[in-house]
Amino acid sequence: MAIETHGVPQLELEAVIGFNGHVFSGLRVHPDRDHLIYPLGCAVILKRIKDGKQEFLHGHTNNVSCISVSKSGLYIASGQVNFMGFKATVIIWDFAKRTMYAQLLLHQAKVEALAFSPNDKYLVSLGGQDDGSLAVWNIETKQAICGSPASAHSAGHSLTVHYSNTKDNIFVSAGSGTLRVWELDILNRKIRPTECQTGKLKRIVKCVEISEDDQFIFCGTTSGDIMKINLKTGLLSDCGPLKAKYSLGVNVLRILKSGDLLVGSGSGTFTLCSSTNFKTLKKVELEKGVTSIALRGEGQQFFVGTEAAQMYRFSYDDFKAELISTSHNSAVKDVAICFGTSELFATCSEEDIRLWHIDKPKELLRITVPNMTCNSLDFMLDGHSIISAWNDGKIRVFAPESGRLMLIIHNAHRMGVTAIAGTRDCKRIVSGGGEGQVRVWELQPQGHRLLETMKKHKATVTCIKIKSDDKECVSASSDGACIIWDIVRFASLQMVIANTMFRTVCYHPEEYQLITSGTDRKVAYWDVYDGSAIRELEGSQSGAINGMHITQDGKHFVTGGDDKLVKVWDYMEGAVTHIGIAHGGSITSIKVCSNNRTLVSTGADGAILRWRFPHLSSS
Repeated sequence: MAIETHGVPQLELEAVIGFNGHVFSGLRVHPDRDHLIYPLGCAVILKRIKDGKQEFLHGHTNNVSCISVSKSGLYIASGQVNFMGFKATVIIWDFAKRTMYAQLLLHQAKVEALAFSPNDKYLVSLGGQDDGSLAVWNIETKQAICGSPASAHSAGHSLTVHYSNTKDNIFVSAGSGTLRVWELDILNRKIRPTECQTGKLKRIVKCVEISEDDQFIFCGTTSGDIMKINLKTGLLSDCGPLKAKYSLGVNVLRILKSGDLLVGSGSGTFTLCSSTNFKTLKKVELEKGVTSIALRGEGQQFFVGTEAAQMYRFSYDDFKAELISTSHNSAVKDVAICFGTSELFATCSEEDIRLWHIDKPKELLRITVPNMTCNSLDFMLDGHSIISAWNDGKIRVFAPESGRLMLIIHNAHRMGVTAIAGTRDCKRIVSGGGEGQVRVWELQPQGHRLLETMKKHKATVTCIKIKSDDKECVSASSDGACIIWDIVRFASLQMVIANTMFRTVCYHPEEYQLITSGTDRKVAYWDVYDGSAIRELEGSQSGAINGMHITQDGKHFVTGGDDKLVKVWDYMEGAVTHIGIAHGGSITSIKVCSNNRTLVSTGADGAILRWRFPHLSSS
């Protein structure tokens, strides 16, 4: 990747929509009170609270699994997951310089949790269930001091670690049937555990908070209650609430200066409760499970992150949720930009389609079809409808203003609808399915009619593009063929075959050539009339190309794929003019708006990135 990007100008990133809400305590507020810190794919994002300016910390090779910020704010630590049998990295970042300070390699497959000591001397890291070990690192020398299995053989996996607020040599680890207070013996380079006695209570601890004076440990459990344990004696002093437990467990706890607790549950309940009798003082219901609570300053204001990838801002006084950012919580499958205006774009992921305003990336509308997956979508040219392809074999047409379902075509394809396109006269839809059929539908004022089914592909149809005169279309399939169809006489005109699974195809605006791409990492140019190969470019050095789009004037095209790079190409030269580096996961789709101002790319980590397109339109 380093060779590939060397010497090529970089694209200017304008905005990022995305937040991985599945990382517990992943959303943090930096002690300077100006920055939010959160994970997205392989990147750690720093976002300035007052104006939303974003910066990226790139260095992880796989998804970030945990984040910790030191008390002084000098360092940020982040851990990642990795494939079985490989080691997972912990990276310590220098916050002021925005650079990597140290890379610590010890744990297998996953880093579960991280905690800094109160004076920035040590970092403790906990490995995932395939690793099960604790390690203490000296931050100054960047070396491991000592390690130990995190829990006894008889107990389950440890899930979290938390450092004492005053002492650099005491920390707590907790998990499934295990709760230990560890003491660090620097001279002998050992850590020694003391088991906490919870009596008859058998609990899986998800999160730990320690009171400011280091007197009590508060543990949130999957059973939906909170255990209060004396840190010095290791004995259970209290447990509650006794009656109304938190539904789906306590995911995250934070202690306030007043001594009260902020509690986030797996069902989306967010409460302020007393630390003496666990009585609920204030309560709010949020969408999906709460996974992060981050205090700003003394805790007059706090930020909450949920599994739905939404961030909320609260103030302590009125305890009202203010939604500050929304994003997709799973891979984005497709993106479409409204033709002509270039102000709107739509994305689809799992069960929802979302409409965004391009300038201030803000969610305008969400259309949800529960438990289904939207595979592809497009705007009709007149902008009056969004056509979408779903895995339950239905084509759904929605109104972009209201999200109203205007039309549903049942049983459009046997194995799910996988590709969709609309004609310029907005009267027909061409769809492709998982079984390899291409079907043409006529839209009528009161319904629809199937005009023809064209069977030639042997595998999933991945992409369909229609010629501007509405008389021909091209379909790409993972069987290694692209077929040009006559959609007036419903016959195949031409077929191009390559040793690849095609993911994407585009007509050059003058429509005498096609460009295709797919799993063989090549960008191929083809002649539309005789199906002959004109030339082939090396599109990427690693990983398939999943998305490609050509500009209106036909001078440039863009590609994105598993190598996480956005590339802008000169069509005639066949050379890369600009590269965009920011994606934390594979790029799933990519589009340029019709006036060549903006480029939008989407990722498998749920991210949507907006770039400034470097070449102005000549037309």
